[in-house]
Amino acid sequence: MNHRTRSVLAVLAAASLTLVGACAPGNQGAPSAAPSSGESAPPQAEYKPAVITLGTAEDSKGPAIEPEGVVKGGTVTMIDRDDFSHLDPAQIYVNTESNFGLLIHRGLTGYKRVAKGEYKLVGDLATDAGQVSDGGKTWTFTLKDGVKWQDGSAITSEDVKWTIERMFAPFVTFGPSYIQQWLTEEDYRKAYEGPYDGKRLDTIETPDDKTIVFKFKTPHADANYAFAMGGYAIVPKAKDTKEKYDKEPVASGPYIIKSHTVDKSMELERNPHWDAATDPIRGAYPDTWKLEFGQEALQITDRFIADNGPDQQAFTFYATTPPERLQQVLQDQSLADRRMVSPSPYGNYYYFNLDRVKDIKVRQAINHAWPSKQIQQTMGGPAAAALPTTILNENTTVGYESYDLYGKTAKPEGDIEKAKQLLAESSDPNPTIVYAYNQTPTQEQITVVIKNALEKAGIKVVTKPLDRKTYYDSISQTKNEFDLYWGGWGSDWPSGSTVMPIIFGPVSDGGQNMTHLRDPELDAKMKEISENPDIDAANAAWMALDKEIQEKHAPLVVAENRIATTLHGSKVGGAEIDPQMWVVSPNTIFVKP
Repeated sequence: MNHRTRSVLAVLAAASLTLVGACAPGNQGAPSAAPSSGESAPPQAEYKPAVITLGTAEDSKGPAIEPEGVVKGGTVTMIDRDDFSHLDPAQIYVNTESNFGLLIHRGLTGYKRVAKGEYKLVGDLATDAGQVSDGGKTWTFTLKDGVKWQDGSAITSEDVKWTIERMFAPFVTFGPSYIQQWLTEEDYRKAYEGPYDGKRLDTIETPDDKTIVFKFKTPHADANYAFAMGGYAIVPKAKDTKEKYDKEPVASGPYIIKSHTVDKSMELERNPHWDAATDPIRGAYPDTWKLEFGQEALQITDRFIADNGPDQQAFTFYATTPPERLQQVLQDQSLADRRMVSPSPYGNYYYFNLDRVKDIKVRQAINHAWPSKQIQQTMGGPAAAALPTTILNENTTVGYESYDLYGKTAKPEGDIEKAKQLLAESSDPNPTIVYAYNQTPTQEQITVVIKNALEKAGIKVVTKPLDRKTYYDSISQTKNEFDLYWGGWGSDWPSGSTVMPIIFGPVSDGGQNMTHLRDPELDAKMKEISENPDIDAANAAWMALDKEIQEKHAPLVVAENRIATTLHGSKVGGAEIDPQMWVVSPNTIFVKP
């Protein structure tokens, strides 16, 4: 998918709305810098990487594990800036929409919270997380007894088959495409146009009302993770209204949309046909959900700090504390039990254009000279950004292994002498680098920091500000005239399989391989890992490839990783930032008396 359709560059300047998955631009539009004096980072224990494992059939049984002190009933209010563009699962790829979808939709699989920061992939509508055979090519799911739509009718295997088939239809333009592609192994848009003309897919079998069999062309050991994406939630065949479904979806989850005034408000009421005994994922503790749109992050934060009246029962999905309130929120101990902290699950990079910066020693020199600590300070200090050292994000990569190829941990301010040494050994001891950046207040400041550091090493930096509206359009052109530029990416599930083959995949205008790295040996290795039926071995191989790519090619500089700090009202319990989606999960929310 063209990443431009999923760019959240503009909204990031005002709220930490990002994307769950492949096209995530990450945090380029981070707010302006916070004061550096008296900065304080939250305790490291508050943001340990999530632990994600594969659950069993027993784990897939409901009800969900209750958070400590849970209370059932009451009304909770969610306050944010933007309404949801899509409610049809087939059109959902944005993290905020996937997160909201947990309240009204269900899929074959999903993530069960077993403790804070610990999750298991389990069966949601399915009895388990799927049974794999034929070396990873065939996946079989069995639906649970008693799962129903909001009108009381049974959810069937035919609904599941229809759900996937309708995602091939021309009106579906935004959601994930993994399953469709795997079922056809060609341009899926040309292979099939959906079920509405009577044609069906023979690669999805429904031997009975409870059983669904997917037959892929090649092995996909992590297909059960793909099915957990919000975009693959199930749609009822009998109530499919095509384009209109995006405004009036039918609920399989614990709530029904009672009312919706676009861009202003929404209210949810209980779905009487949702059975907690079938659902290991959603607690659904409040009786009523009210959603309020149109508030900026500063307004929301100030309301939570004041904690007056109805705001005591309120929280936000994604409005993080803005820089001008960050130190106050971190240092005020009275807010400690209402504060949530989580690093971004996305990968953020400064990409080299390998068509122009051809000498690896120059690229290595820039990595060593990189002023990570100074950039961190500009972004607001350790409380606002962490300094990762790997391409894959430790918070959302199963089998993650750390390495530090450029000594960033020991010398986060950069190693100018090492950089000078590498430049002396290169083909161009005094190179000129054209650095393109998104013209936001923060990036203006960061650009000065980068320019000063690299010029100390003997690298001349020519800066090129780009309009924020067309930033990605400019850097994604293969014939661009830039040597270095920022970009972000996020995995669609916790594996390198939705990162490496994308950001180091095909080179094309508008594509995601911003480095223009072309290496047939690497392509073959990524294909081999992607088709490995042993998912643990595949995850280990992705991590090893992470380091190998940096050692062999040095195609990028690993950028800083933003940390979100979010508040909620004093009578809201169970509020936690989901470490994969980087928004507050609705599954554990409850209202205190």
